[in-house]
Amino acid sequence: MAGHSKWANIQHRKSAQDAKRGKLFTKLIRELTTAARMGGADPNSNPRLRTAIDKALVANMTRDTIDRAVKRGGGAADGDNYEAVRYEGYGPGGVAVMVDCLTDNRNRTVGEVRHLFSKRGGNLGTDGSVAYLFEARGSIVLPATVNEERAYELALEAGADDVAVQDGGIELLTAPDRLHEVREALLALGVTPQSAELAERPSTTVQLDVEQTLAVIKLLDGLEDLDDVQQVHSNAEFSDEALAALS
Repeated sequence: MAGHSKWANIQHRKSAQDAKRGKLFTKLIRELTTAARMGGADPNSNPRLRTAIDKALVANMTRDTIDRAVKRGGGAADGDNYEAVRYEGYGPGGVAVMVDCLTDNRNRTVGEVRHLFSKRGGNLGTDGSVAYLFEARGSIVLPATVNEERAYELALEAGADDVAVQDGGIELLTAPDRLHEVREALLALGVTPQSAELAERPSTTVQLDVEQTLAVIKLLDGLEDLDDVQQVHSNAEFSDEALAALS
């Protein structure tokens, strides 16, 4: 079973920032539309769409808004054609960064991403330059009422592969193709997860000092603020001391 880490602090903080900037719904709608276009409008046979719908519901998006986005992507209505692209690079302190985007203009998106890397002390790399440092996993964050002992019980009962105890909560990890199966098992057990999504987890992390932490957070924040960016993954590990100094 996995141990403690600091990734959840930044992940949860950045989700809140996205919502405050008013960009969260726009990004969710884009993902719903793209998922439906790529894999069909039936979430039962389209895991990516099922994940997108779950995230939208957690963000309190209305069913009508979700349905309209799915129909647009499924061909029932005209919509923009977005393609998924991933950019890889390094940030301050040698932190590996992957940026997942949905874009209708590759030239615009790569220009914006490259500018952010350069502006914040990093550099954009080639395809595959950092992807080998990450592994795709299903990530299910349990409600705050679940303690560590119960989390291990739930992992066994629901069929999760791993438990990660974070400062920001407790997470169950699964194989990507079993994310929804485990989520449904939790619901059947009377447990409603805070979130359930696919995530890229680093195989190794880079410990940062206070100065590097500030620089990397500025880079990650700037990337996530771009309209075309859906998710940003890094292997940065922020120490308690660094986070305390920045608070």
